[in-house]
Amino acid sequence: MNETLGAVLDWVAILCILAGAMLSLVAGVGLIRLPDLLSRMHAAAKPQVLGLVLVLVGIDIRLIPVETNVFNVGTLVLVALFQMATIPVAGHITARVGYRTGRIEEGLMARDELAERLEADEAAAGDRGGDGAAR
Repeated sequence: MNETLGAVLDWVAILCILAGAMLSLVAGVGLIRLPDLLSRMHAAAKPQVLGLVLVLVGIDIRLIPVETNVFNVGTLVLVALFQMATIPVAGHITARVGYRTGRIEEGLMARDELAERLEADEAAAGDRGGDGAAR
């Protein structure tokens, strides 16, 4: 690889890492500054994932010319995939727990689909003569 291409790849890697770090910083500030659980959950999930992916892309670009035996690109891809798989699940669980414990301000929601489903489940359980417990 020639020296000019290496310098360009270094600058692209630096820009990706800086952009990812800034998005992660914005996510952290959002966790502190936003007023309610749903907003904080959104701030924790969306920019953090994109920030992490940008940092991983920057590291990947930097490692391609200098392939080492200690750390390879496959590891970075696995980290990105596991983060993309687990962060939405954690956000969903956080929202459900917050909803069921009453930590979500109902006035901020445009439509409460979970309440509609819980009411339908209770009505169906009442028709069957059940105890009315929601799932």
